[in-house]
Amino acid sequence: MTSYEAGQRVALVHTDDPYTLLRPGDTGTVRRHDQRQNLVEVIWDSGSTLAMCLDAGDRIAPATTIPPPTGDPVAVATGWAAALQRMRAAGAEAGRTAAEWWASQDTIGARVGGDSRLAARRILAGIDDGDPAVLDALPRFSSVGESVDVAGWELFAAATGDSAGWFGLRIPQRDEAMAVYRDAYDTAVTGRVAELCQLAASPTGTDASHLYPDRVRIGGVGVFAGDWARTTSPDGDDRVEVGFVGTLIDYWNGWAVFSCTRDVAEAIVADQQRHRDRYRDSLREQGVPAGDLDRQVDEALADLSFDGDILVADQRALSGDPDAIDRITADGDGRYVVMGRNWCWEAVDPYACDRIVGDLPDADNA
Repeated sequence: MTSYEAGQRVALVHTDDPYTLLRPGDTGTVRRHDQRQNLVEVIWDSGSTLAMCLDAGDRIAPATTIPPPTGDPVAVATGWAAALQRMRAAGAEAGRTAAEWWASQDTIGARVGGDSRLAARRILAGIDDGDPAVLDALPRFSSVGESVDVAGWELFAAATGDSAGWFGLRIPQRDEAMAVYRDAYDTAVTGRVAELCQLAASPTGTDASHLYPDRVRIGGVGVFAGDWARTTSPDGDDRVEVGFVGTLIDYWNGWAVFSCTRDVAEAIVADQQRHRDRYRDSLREQGVPAGDLDRQVDEALADLSFDGDILVADQRALSGDPDAIDRITADGDGRYVVMGRNWCWEAVDPYACDRIVGDLPDADNA
């Protein structure tokens, strides 16, 4: 319970007394604070002696000296700019807090059922497109309390530490302060929701937005896949079953050329074998004779394998060329360039990948 001392200056925030002429912002001097009844006797500057019953809804606040409206215009402008900056910072902090609560409770948190990655992708797309259905569902600032003045006073006091300064502002200044707070709040909500959705939508649980295809340059790290990896999700979005992390080193006929670690190269080999096994199963279900399965698989999909430290890309049956077999060795850093005559890659959106193999760098090291 806040304690008020005799002689302390206070400002009226709110009272339900229907007969008093006191208004929010009126100031006075404390005569006595009855702690047992939580009753503050005040000698008001207007001459009123209305006591404040704090347990019954009356509200007062310690008053600071309100600077006169006239004075050095530079100092006044500087002080007002500083107050607005504090309001902006407070609004941004409140917006981020609201966004985190909203996301955890209603959208992508552990308590939310269903596919949170799918929900996160939809929200991100809506924010990028400016979709009102998505933007209007986000938390937005609104005044609370008994009146706009009370809400404004509480926000201004918390942001600036000046509990009575609000009542010394002109109406246009109050409107400007609230507009700054509101804009900062709403902007922070959108930004923080986007950040949280970036994390939730990522197949690795880390922000990968710096690895978008249009941001990958020669010498930079990206996520790569072939058109054979593309699928369609239940909601109709284009998806990539698995993407591979590598460093873009060149382009060949419009396709990306990248180098990757041995672990990633082995994962590419395993993924290609998975596609070959899947295709073989489909052929078997179609009644293709067992003795003809290998030939048809080889004619449709390249055969990748490791021969010691050498990566072999066998595309002879696929291309009809007996010389179409590449033996790929690692460079001096132990990295492989997985390419072939019909082996084409492109940088893909990491958020479109159901799985990513390889270590994603953070934004500073991408």
